[in-house]
Amino acid sequence: MSNRLIQLFRTRIYKAIMLLVVLLFVGVMGFKLLSGYSLVDALYMTVITITTVGFGEVAPLDDNAKIFTIFLILASVFIVGYALTVITEYILSSNNIEELKQKKMKKKIDNLSNHIIICGYGRNGKQAAKKLLAHKNPFVIIEKNKEVIEKFQSEDISFVYGNANEDEVLLEAGVDRADTLISALPNDADNLFIVLSARQINKAMRIISRASQETSYKKLKLAGANNVILPDRIGGDHMASLVVVPDLIEFIDNLSIVGEDNINIEEVNVDRLYNTSNIRTIKDLDLRNKTGCTVIGFKGSGGEYIVNPEAELKLVPGSKVIVLGRPEQIQKLNTLYNLD
Repeated sequence: MSNRLIQLFRTRIYKAIMLLVVLLFVGVMGFKLLSGYSLVDALYMTVITITTVGFGEVAPLDDNAKIFTIFLILASVFIVGYALTVITEYILSSNNIEELKQKKMKKKIDNLSNHIIICGYGRNGKQAAKKLLAHKNPFVIIEKNKEVIEKFQSEDISFVYGNANEDEVLLEAGVDRADTLISALPNDADNLFIVLSARQINKAMRIISRASQETSYKKLKLAGANNVILPDRIGGDHMASLVVVPDLIEFIDNLSIVGEDNINIEEVNVDRLYNTSNIRTIKDLDLRNKTGCTVIGFKGSGGEYIVNPEAELKLVPGSKVIVLGRPEQIQKLNTLYNLD
């Protein structure tokens, strides 16, 4: 709606500019033909007539030139008045539209709960936002660069303008009711301060922080970060693995965990899988026969991981299973258990 309104105003502005140009052209040609003025004198007379500044005439006007001047003045009153009105309305409406957009976004953020907060919309922040969008997880981005916000703000991406180091900005993003916070700033000191502040406000929230230096790892963990990611180390390990076990890494790279039609791995809460009293173990789920998916991992309610769990492993509330399959098999799993 706002885009249509802005486009309408722009069309009216272009129309007003065209009318002014036509008025100026008619005035110049009229004075030049009727009074024999030079091009500069005719332009001068047209400008002082349109703007009604009241300067004297370049040379005395005859009756025909005076009648032309009268009509030029009357036309200029309407056209210039129209142009000023359109420009003023556009300026005021632009401010109102921007204010309405900010209010709409604030209302949207205020209604969020158990959402994710991303601090910083640099390379890591953008990648995190891309994956969250693919999984349709609600999130808010805190960014202090207004140009970045203006460039990337949309219906799908909500921004809070400000410095994530400040408690007021974190609260505006809903840190007190958020499920996870991702601190993706390039400066380790800034990430450390954000982790400390966020942990003080929300004790139960999961916090994931980026770190540039390995020496910052322990500090961030002590400050309250659940996970600390070192992008440089991950990148180096990945490149080295492509040398040591290239086929295995290429296979893993081709496994997709994001997107709508090409997901190969899914993490599913056990509470949503067993809905009858007959299901007690992984074998009872019978996912292989029902969906074609294979259970490759299990996370217990206490956080412990088991790779390639046995079929007789008992399922307990709060645990999760990690399944592997082709996209159509994952889709069948989601449809069967209403996981979409």
